[in-house]
Amino acid sequence: MKLLLHTCCAPCSVYCIKTLRAEKIEPTLFWYNPNIHPYAEYKARRDCLKEYAKAQKVKLILEDAYGLDDFVCNVSGDLINRCANYCYPKRLEKVFEYARDNGYDTVSTTLLYSIYQQHDIIKNLMEDLSKKYGIKFLYRDFREGWKEGQNEAREAGLYMQKYCGCVFSEEESMVGRELARKLKKRGIAPTNQNVRKIIEENKAGGELRFENFQ
Repeated sequence: MKLLLHTCCAPCSVYCIKTLRAEKIEPTLFWYNPNIHPYAEYKARRDCLKEYAKAQKVKLILEDAYGLDDFVCNVSGDLINRCANYCYPKRLEKVFEYARDNGYDTVSTTLLYSIYQQHDIIKNLMEDLSKKYGIKFLYRDFREGWKEGQNEAREAGLYMQKYCGCVFSEEESMVGRELARKLKKRGIAPTNQNVRKIIEENKAGGELRFENFQ
């Protein structure tokens, strides 16, 4: 097996690399994340992954593209569904394209590790892309090692980001904790999708009205 592992950041790769190696699978990491903004955040995550890959002696391929303009233009029409409609497909199709053109027979992603990502949407998209490109999709539910991986990442001193990646997720993180508390109180699951929905419902003229969260 020649596995190309799309990698969103160093902390999310810790548990994935560990468990794959335990299965005698040696991944090649693939960085392509033009959704991460601003540039200082993009650089911090990219450089942290470079150092971690070096420390772990794992091969890393960098598709170094910072894409703020393209990202904003493509998601502005439907911010709530930006992940499923643009962010995931944009990044993951690039992985399959690279795998096809460079001799990799299998693809997976560290997005399957995060408890904050839309796991089933990612899984279904990867299955569809696998059929389209004739490249195997290695599915693992890495979420079972979430706490273990996070603890190891902190112990290793890795840069631990505060939000998913894009400018809109940064906005959501500012009010997400308070919203999550309110959602739980109402008996609603505090998922990213629900948080986004409430944020959009509480905007007036495109601006978030913080007084609505008092």
